[in-house]
Amino acid sequence: MSASILDRIVETKRGEVKATSPRLAEYRDIARQAPPPRGFAAALKHPGEVRLLAEVKRRSPSAGDIRPGADAAEIARAYAAGGAAALSVLTDRDYFGGDLDALRAVHAAVALPIIRKDFVIDPVQVWEARAAGADAVLLIARILDQPLLEELHGLVRELGMDALVEAHTAEELDRALAAGATLVGVNNRDLDTFATRLELSLELAAGVPESVTYVAESGIRTAADVDRLGAAGVDAILVGESLMRQPDVAAAATALAGRAKAAGTRPA
Repeated sequence: MSASILDRIVETKRGEVKATSPRLAEYRDIARQAPPPRGFAAALKHPGEVRLLAEVKRRSPSAGDIRPGADAAEIARAYAAGGAAALSVLTDRDYFGGDLDALRAVHAAVALPIIRKDFVIDPVQVWEARAAGADAVLLIARILDQPLLEELHGLVRELGMDALVEAHTAEELDRALAAGATLVGVNNRDLDTFATRLELSLELAAGVPESVTYVAESGIRTAADVDRLGAAGVDAILVGESLMRQPDVAAAATALAGRAKAAGTRPA
């Protein structure tokens, strides 16, 4: 059986971790001297409103080039002007055209909290994220066994950051909650096939307690999509590709930001 895109990405990450590990002490020193993280999770939950987590994303394995060569700081300022509550920056180079320099540029350009969006499999990547100015880190349940998921989640929280723990199935969602996640995302895109189905976030909403901040990820393109998710009690939406393709990024963000969220639709 041939390796999936996700398998190839994770294998690439193992090589990156091996190359990066000698710099762990340097990252720790920088991280310990850095200003406190901006409140990422807090920015994504607001009564009656679906918050926009807007993503800087130049390309992807499924879509190819989206906005090649995009200036990350310029996009970030447009997102902020358009009403985004927080930002996601792809830092994977080989598959998504990102890097940590883009995250640093975004951090310097806007005051919004920022998540490092990458395939994190080792503690050195968490320290590296904090040293680069990240306020949060994505942890993907599918690529982490439970002990490692819990270890990485604990380290992220120890450093004062937030962890967005991502699931694609009910079982992965249960694992995220068991790891202590208070910020969970359901990725409507299957990372093995890269097929997307918006309904997944609606179907799994009943498994997310109201006390947990719930983010719907991928396949969100229109205000009508946001309204469907808001009716199910989704707290925030992660949107990248559909925004990055628009000529006026700020206006595209405005069209999705701040739409209504229903109360009392998820379990207490």
